[in-house]
This record gives sequence, structure tokens and C-alpha cells, in this order.
Amino acid sequence: EVMCREVFKKFKACINTKSVNTYRAEYGAINIVYKSLQQDRDRADITDIIQQLQQVVDEAIVTQANMVAEEQAPYDISKIDFERLRKEFERSPAKRTTVQNLKQAIESKLQRLLERNPLRTDFQRHYEEIVAEYNREKDRITIEKTFEALLKLVQALDEEERRAIREGLDEESLALFDLLRKPDLSTADIKRVKKVAVELLETLKAEKLKIDHWRDKETTRDAVRITIRDFLWSDKTGLPVDSYSEEEVVAKAEDVFLHVFRAYPTVPSPFYAEAI
Repeated sequence: EVMCREVFKKFKACINTKSVNTYRAEYGAINIVYKSLQQDRDRADITDIIQQLQQVVDEAIVTQANMVAEEQAPYDISKIDFERLRKEFERSPAKRTTVQNLKQAIESKLQRLLERNPLRTDFQRHYEEIVAEYNREKDRITIEKTFEALLKLVQALDEEERRAIREGLDEESLALFDLLRKPDLSTADIKRVKKVAVELLETLKAEKLKIDHWRDKETTRDAVRITIRDFLWSDKTGLPVDSYSEEEVVAKAEDVFLHVFRAYPTVPSPFYAEAI
């Protein structure tokens, strides 16, 4: 992954050199490898813990007809029989170790999810509540209840990771969409807000966020802030006029700026798997 990011930096530095296009095919291939490595890393930690829980965990997977084709497929959390996994845990002689390992894996996953989308704090709070309950009393029943609660949280986190696809967005656009949306929007307004999120992000990444060390100078920070504000204010590109008050647009613009400031020290962002 480090080598891939170095290639991206060098390519970006040479973007105005005509001969760099000679290597665009190689760049694209490295980009695909980079995305694959990111996805594998994101999925590996929790699934490894679950796989290690029991020797026969494969029997808890809903198998497909073509077993040969599926042998090398990624371990799919959504296909786990969590009820059977819970029963296996009840027979495990190393409950505390398993819970601790699962906690650490969830913490790592939560950190990545929060880095990509600041509005996922409900998952963090729920996790902290589970851990607080676990720390109060670590008898057998509490440990088993904690494991079950952690498994349910794993399922919820897996669903959250799939939400971008359900919304027809990628992770980066989903973060802006979540920041821009508000309760009780009509279907048409939701569609408009999604469009705003996608196009605003494209505009920022194509222009202002490409400036080296843009966060370090007041002039470049202000330029990003103004771009966001003007984009959201515009009748052509902005939020639905009839559904957002002036105060709401101002607040949303600041929310987006704070997210962009944190998540985009460079383009591509170090917090997302995608690279341009």
C-alpha cells in the first residue's frame, strides 16, 4: 500500500508532463491493486477473529452451489449463521480472550468508519455502552451477553459498510450526503441532495483540494470554504431552496468544510480506499 501511494504522489507531481500519459495503464493497474489491498485490510480483522472462534466455523456459512468457485472468495460476514456461532462460543474455554480480540477488531473497524464518515458516532456510542456493561461484571453470563452484543454490532457495521451501495453512492459521496441531508425530506429532495453531494465533491477534488498543503494557508482554506458555500447557495447546483433555510445552508456548508478539512489533506484522501 505504501508503494502504491508513492506511485500516486509521483504521478500527480508529473500530471502536467505529457509523457506521463504513457504510464497511465500501469497507473490504473496499480490503482486496482491498491483498492483490493484496502478492501482486504478492512475486512480481515473481524472476520479473522470470527474464523478463529471454532474449527468448524465453515459449517456456519450458508454455502453456495458452486463450492469450488467459492473456496477463494472473501469471507462474507453477511452469510454467517450468528446463532450457531453464539452457541459455539458458549462451549469455548477461552471466552475472555475471544471477547477481547473481537473488541480490538471492532475498535479498529470503528476507527476507519468514523474517519470516513463523522456521522457514524452512534456506532461508537453503542460500542462504548457494551464495553461499559462488560467491565462492570465479568462473570460467565455477562461475557456471553457481551459476545452476543458484539456480534450484533458486527452485523450492524457490515450493513453500514453496504449502505453506500444501497444509496447509489460511494463512501466519499455518502459522507457528504449524510452531512447535507435533514429529516423529512421528500423523495425528490433526497435525490437532489445526493446529486449535490456527488457534484460538490467532484468540484472540490478537481480544483481546490489539489493545491499542495491547502490546509496550511488561510487563503486556500478560505477558498475551499467559499467554494462549498457558493455551491450550496447556488440555485443551479445547491440544496433545495424550498426545503433549506438560509441558516441551515450556512450550517451545512460549515459541516462540509470541517469534514473536508479533516479528511482531505491530499487527493486522494488517505482515509478512503479509492484513488484517482
